[in-house]
Amino acid sequence: MKRIFLVVLDSFGIGELPDAAAFGDVGANTLKSIMTSPHFVAPSLTRMGLFHAAGIADKSALAPIAAYGKCAERSAGKDTTIGHWELCGLVSPSPMPVYPNGFPKEIIEEFSRETGRGVLCNAPFSGTAVIAKYGKEHEETGNLIVYTSADSVFQIAAHEDVVPIEQLYEYCRAARRILTGKHAVGRVIARPFVGCEGNYTRTDRRRDFSVEPPAPTLLDAVSGAGLSCIAVGKISDIFCGRGITESIPTHGNVEGMQLLASLVARDFSGLAFVNLVDFDMHYGHRRDIDGYARAISEFDAFLAKLLPCLRDEDLLIVTADHGCDPGYLKTTDHTREYIPVLAFGKGIAPRLIGTRDSFADVGATVAAVLDVPYQGAGKSFL
Repeated sequence: MKRIFLVVLDSFGIGELPDAAAFGDVGANTLKSIMTSPHFVAPSLTRMGLFHAAGIADKSALAPIAAYGKCAERSAGKDTTIGHWELCGLVSPSPMPVYPNGFPKEIIEEFSRETGRGVLCNAPFSGTAVIAKYGKEHEETGNLIVYTSADSVFQIAAHEDVVPIEQLYEYCRAARRILTGKHAVGRVIARPFVGCEGNYTRTDRRRDFSVEPPAPTLLDAVSGAGLSCIAVGKISDIFCGRGITESIPTHGNVEGMQLLASLVARDFSGLAFVNLVDFDMHYGHRRDIDGYARAISEFDAFLAKLLPCLRDEDLLIVTADHGCDPGYLKTTDHTREYIPVLAFGKGIAPRLIGTRDSFADVGATVAAVLDVPYQGAGKSFL
């Protein structure tokens, strides 16, 4: 019974890519930023080879217990959708559309007709700042707060007392239908919030509505071979449910880790694909170094308990999908970085797998270990 646990620490980059200048991210390094915090404690990741992979010599005294290395991104972006797709073998040579000046008039007008509500903002904005600025007007008028970022996203913020959560999801589905062709943004994101003026807070009922992958991915290969493909967190949203046999949404890292532990204790054959989103959503974008460091330390402590529970044929891969350096103050957006790849299993020899040309090497490795037909990009590193 072969089981692979693929865990994405959302935004946990380990240093700028050679093309970082093209993305405005020269000098970005998520790992190095959080290492400056007194709350950063990571003995388990250290033992797996994190600092060897990142090339940080003074933290690399112990011989790793896992295969370790890092991957560059071949896709033209630094977005969640593109990053996860590439991990699963789908390289995106063209960037998804972005809107530094807001969405075109015709898109906003069609969205308003579909929803019956007006639109506030329509510009790039920080998620917490946009509800602070427009929250009261939204409550008074019922108009929806629509905003974007440096990523390919159409985000809709609404107070849960003004727009019931299921209605907000319906508005997102309407936007997803509208945003096609040249306006096919990577994700439409529901951003519900609560509270009152001066004290608005976003809730954990966010939901992503991604554009559908344009070609088969690792997930299609796994489920197509009759194996389980279990999605934990926002994985199902990112792949529009494609190739997934079971989807388990979460409300944050704690729940995600609890579910991962329960899956390790469960019998199945195939892939459990887990996204832990808090690193990105709560700490990276908010440029909270200490919060990010605490979250990594919490995962590291969880990892110490998880590793002894793995079975003889199991493979655990810990990786990421992009960077979001909390110490990089030029922007609050994602950063163009290498991602770590730490592969641990009783049948895996600890060794350097080097710097890989693509995130897709992760997907190729999973396919090879599970022995499933795979047409995606990448080369197995095992």
